[in-house]
This record gives sequence, C-alpha cells and structure tokens, in this order.
Amino acid sequence: MKSARLFVLCAALLAVTGAAHALEFKSIGPVPAVFYDAPSPKGRKVFVAPRGMPVEVVLTYGEWVKVRDMAGDLSWVQARALVQRRSVVVNAATARVRSAAEEAAPVVFTAEKGVLLDMVDSPVGGWLKVKHRDGQSGFVRVSEVWGE
Repeated sequence: MKSARLFVLCAALLAVTGAAHALEFKSIGPVPAVFYDAPSPKGRKVFVAPRGMPVEVVLTYGEWVKVRDMAGDLSWVQARALVQRRSVVVNAATARVRSAAEEAAPVVFTAEKGVLLDMVDSPVGGWLKVKHRDGQSGFVRVSEVWGE
C-alpha cells in the first residue's frame, strides 16, 4: 500500500514537472536586439538578432531573458526587445506552403531554409498557418519550421 501511494505521488510530480517545462516562444521586436553572454549590458555582446527572429524563452531574470535560438545557442537579451507576436523560421531545405492543411493541397509558394514567416494560427494536426512578408499565406508542416 505504501509503495502504491509513493508511485502515485511520483507520477503526480512528473506530470506537474512536465507541464512546467512547456516551450514558450517569442520573437525579436521591430528593431534588432543585442544578445549578451550574461544578464547585463556589461556582458560580452555575442550576436545581433534581426527583427522578427523567433527565440525560445528559457529563463526570465528581472528585465533579462535567457533565450535559445534555432541553432541551440543560449544568450541573454533584454525583455523589452521581445514581443508576443510569433514568427517561425524555415529549417528544411525547402518548405512547401500549401493552400490547405493537407499534403495533397496545391502549393501556394515555397520558402528556402532560413526564411522568416509570420505565424497566423496555432498548429493543428502537424500543420501551421503562416504568412510571408509579401502577403502570401498558407499551411506548412510543423516539422519544416522552428519556433512554434
């Protein structure tokens, strides 16, 4: 009986821990942002992130946010440089953006690796609705982009 309670307690803790580690993404705001190696403007500048670049939020420390970029590199950026509006970046050699969220739908446009797309809606069934800065929109496979 004691081991059964311990098992239930451990399972509950694992469930809470898993929920606490949900990924949070934001994007760089309307102006490029300096990434630092420490949460201070006195830290070493390591990168200038372009506007719209998606980042994964790892930790918030006062006015600073530790972020992970598409390459997996960790840096610090001032919180005011980030916005809630979401972007994704193509991580496949060529992503096919389709007119509907299905493989058989016609291709609206293609996007090469590194192209930034605005996220229009949350992912559904492995597809994400996106919009290119030229105004074209459609659905891309979640596996072909990073930042969602």
